[in-house]
Formats: sequence, C-alpha cells, structure tokens
Amino acid sequence: MKRKKVTLQDIAQVVGISSASVSMILASKSLSRFSDETIDAVYSAARTLGYISKSAKKSRPLVILVCPSVINPYFATLIQGMEQEAKVKGLETMLYTTYWDLEKERSICQFAKEPLVCGVIFAMIPQQPDLVRELNKIVPVVAVGDKQNESGLDTVDVNNFNAGTLVANHLLELGHKHIAYLCTSLNSEHSARVRRYEGIKAALQQAGNKAHLHLFTSEIPSLTELNTVDIEHKTGYELARRCMKEAPDVTAMVAINDMVAYGVIDAIKEEGFSIPDEYSVCGFDNIYPSSFHGVSLTTVEHFIIQGGKSAVRLLCEKVSKSQSRTLEAGAVTRVEYQNRLIVRSSTAAAGAR
Repeated sequence: MKRKKVTLQDIAQVVGISSASVSMILASKSLSRFSDETIDAVYSAARTLGYISKSAKKSRPLVILVCPSVINPYFATLIQGMEQEAKVKGLETMLYTTYWDLEKERSICQFAKEPLVCGVIFAMIPQQPDLVRELNKIVPVVAVGDKQNESGLDTVDVNNFNAGTLVANHLLELGHKHIAYLCTSLNSEHSARVRRYEGIKAALQQAGNKAHLHLFTSEIPSLTELNTVDIEHKTGYELARRCMKEAPDVTAMVAINDMVAYGVIDAIKEEGFSIPDEYSVCGFDNIYPSSFHGVSLTTVEHFIIQGGKSAVRLLCEKVSKSQSRTLEAGAVTRVEYQNRLIVRSSTAAAGAR
C-alpha cells in the first residue's frame, strides 16, 4: 500500500498553526515571529510525520559535525575519520567549531533541529548535556568523549581514567616520585581532562607516600581559544616554566594532550635541561606528529580515525531506527576502544638532576 504524502497542512494540524506559518518556519523565514516552542514543535512534527521538502529530495542527508577547533591534529584526525565514513555512507557533512563557547554550542543545537539535518556528531562531550539531550529527542545525536561521563547520549568512548593510570604507572616504574600534571582549563565542562588527572592521582595514591602529584593549570576563555592559534603549545610552554620554578623536585611532566606536551618540551629545552635525562615528558592522543623523530613523544593511543568512523556508523544506526520507529527510548549505546601506551624517547628512568 502506497504511503500518503505528508503535506504542510498535516504538520499544521499537529502543531495547531497555519500551513503558511509551517512553510515559513521550515524555510527559515521570519523566525522572529514565532516562539522557540512553536519552531521546535514544527521541526519535531515534520520529522515524526516523515515530511520531505523539495530541496531535501534533491540533496544527500546532512550530518553536522561539531568540534572545539581543528588546529589540534587530534580533532582534525577525528573529523577526517568521520568524513571518510560519511562518504562511504553517502552523507553530506557540515563542520561547526565552538572554541568551547557556550553560545555557539546553543546556536548549533538550534540549527540542527531543521529537517534538512539527519544527525549530529559531537567530537567531544557537549558542554551543555541537558541542551543536547533535548536536541536528541528531535534529531539523533552521537558524541565522542569520556567513558565515565553520564551524558545520556550514544557515545564512542575514550577511557581517560585508564589513560591517566597507564601514563602514571609507566613513570612510577621508571622511578619518578614527583610528577606534574599540566592542563588547560580543568573543570566539569572538560570531563576528559578531569578524568585523566583522576587516573594519574589514583595511581600515585596507590604507590603510597613515595609519590607526589603536582598540579599546574591555566584557565583559557573561549575568546582566547578563538584568537590564539598556538594556544595549546603556548599554554604548555608557560605551565612548564611555572613547574620548573615552583616545583624543582619534579622529574616528569604529563601534559593534558600531545599539543600541550610540545610546548612543555620547548620550555624544558630552552631552560637548558635535557629530555629524558633530566625531565621525562608524556602526552595523550598519539597524534601523528608525536611519532616524528625530532619529537618522539611517549603518549597514549586512542585510535582516533577508527573512533571517528565508529561515530558515523553509530549515528547511521540511530537514524535508521528513528525512521523505522524502532528506536528504544532511554537506550544508550557505547563503543569503546582500548587505550595503548606508546613509549618513545621522551621518557626514561628518573635522573639525578
């Protein structure tokens, strides 16, 4: 039996407004005339009823990819993995960067409700999970983030607590007793950074009174993220200088990620110290420059490309289930890749500095 074509009038009857108003909302015209509740109701009804506009029939399904920035090869590689799989699946992609700006995240969530969008993938755990959970009721959402973060979203997980323990145990085995954790903004909006810190702290606590953890952080406003291209390298450089001045007993520095670790390395060398004889340095993410001979950074492999591809596959499953009305309310799917410590020449036994 042929399915009845969904019209603007059908949507209008569900929402309780005129078909002309529905047409304006779906065309993004004069949206200031309507309340957010009315706009959301139209978008939701259009999806539920299966309305397809003339423009949508001519284009491929659109997936929005959201990430903080693309200057860090971690996010650039993750996005590339997503786009590789999107091409295989016949999807169009649109990239949005937030620079950790809450208002930008809100505006992206509002745009994503439009019927031309079939799904959204966050390359990080959203800073406003309540807002994104509401979006997930209208359009399928997947996030790449921390295993322990209870976002209520389908996720491709990175076990950042485990990553922290891997690095800490490696340094403890090398005889390091004073270890520093150097991090950009460390708060609840950045759960991955917190969980890595907690993993390191737990490993050192298990080692007893012989091990000490020193914390150095720098709060970075979103506008600074946007306007400073080398912000992570610069932050690592400045935090390492602070560490060497304020905590002279430290023999190993663990950076929140590889990009920050590069700044740490430069600061240590500029002060005339050698790596790894006088300072050991570790990062996280195993971005491709970390394997270069001149860097050779000890870090943690998260399988970035594979994670990006898995996020798209997971989204496609959600879209398919939502279209066939088989999506189970409240169910959350998690995909996790096991971390792997990559030991290179930036770490060695604690020296006699």
